[in-house]
Amino acid sequence: MSDETTRKLILDGLPDVLVERDQWVCWRSEKRGGKSTKIPVEPRVGSFASSTDSETWSDFETALKYLQSGGADGLGFVFTNEDPIVGVDLDDCRDPESGDVDEDVQDIIERLDSYTEVSPSGSGFHVLVQGELPDGRNRRGKIECYDNARFFTVTGEHVDGTPQTVKRRQDALEAVHREYLLDVRDSQPGNNPKRVTASDGESTDAESGLSDTELVEKAKGASNGAKFERLWNGNPSGYESNSEADMALCCLLAFWSGGDEAQMDRVFRQSGLLRGKWDDVHYADGSTYGEKTIERAVQTTSDFYTPSKKATTETVSEPSESPRASESRDDAYVGEKNRLLAERVETLETRVRRKDKRIEWLEAEVKRLESKLSDDDTESVSEEESRQASNDEESESASLWGRTKRLFRTDAE
Repeated sequence: MSDETTRKLILDGLPDVLVERDQWVCWRSEKRGGKSTKIPVEPRVGSFASSTDSETWSDFETALKYLQSGGADGLGFVFTNEDPIVGVDLDDCRDPESGDVDEDVQDIIERLDSYTEVSPSGSGFHVLVQGELPDGRNRRGKIECYDNARFFTVTGEHVDGTPQTVKRRQDALEAVHREYLLDVRDSQPGNNPKRVTASDGESTDAESGLSDTELVEKAKGASNGAKFERLWNGNPSGYESNSEADMALCCLLAFWSGGDEAQMDRVFRQSGLLRGKWDDVHYADGSTYGEKTIERAVQTTSDFYTPSKKATTETVSEPSESPRASESRDDAYVGEKNRLLAERVETLETRVRRKDKRIEWLEAEVKRLESKLSDDDTESVSEEESRQASNDEESESASLWGRTKRLFRTDAE
């Protein structure tokens, strides 16, 4: 199949709301732990892409061109807080040969009634809707929902009978989420997610105050940021096994997420450590390897990050208030402002380091190409010199033969 035919098939299947956004990456399939895992890669460059770093994404045409060059195995679309798109991943629910679909999955597809495509393996579906993902767990069994800091593999293999556009389906999304993802106890009034910290033994809200993107940026900019970034990129060096590396990353995520298990799972799935084993059921109670790893990480973490919250309202001072109290508030404001500035500097420094690494890679690539070009030029010059030398020898031989013939002719006369 030609590149143009492939491009047309994908474009004909994909909704414009996806194609028009510069939120595209590619992916390569790699074996990890004996199972195949899809690793996001940056179009043009081919290095590891991040679903939290927009500088590693591209427009659709660039990603497709890189795919057609043979540098990747497929395309991926990254969800962000800036777009209204929610992805529903339905895995291991379709027979690739017969096309038979599980009843529950068929029910979900019909209720969401939005753009649906077959997954790259042919054994699942991706449904894309416009809406807001409800709070609570976003994964149960073979069903997952994502709306931020996650990339979806995209095939353009549209499922007949479903809309070819991404529809607004908030009510249907909430109903599917409530019925298929939440525990019964989660849906009861007043049952908000809680966590217990080992440091104070008190129950606190599960929200850490950090978005997924902010969490990753914070972790990379911390004093042990090099360790986090190494694990984040899928490098388990320094650990005796991949499982120990998984636990180490989960412990870091537990700290920065405030023990929010749903967020920990969401962020871990964006890392280079993700393996097929993550969703395998390994325990008698039906828990997966990933669920138990997260649970143990939270239990072994003795302290959790709690971001400072700046007051959003100001209290009018009483006339009798002392100058010292006013100065104290001013000092607190300045301290908070300095803290925010320091965090901003950390974030910018982290970005600069990533850009420096990319520049180093590009400079090395330029040197490699220049060296190759120089070798090609040298080879061409050598060939030309060889031909010239051969011509000179032939000329000299012809000249000598001419003089010899003239000599013999003279003697004969």
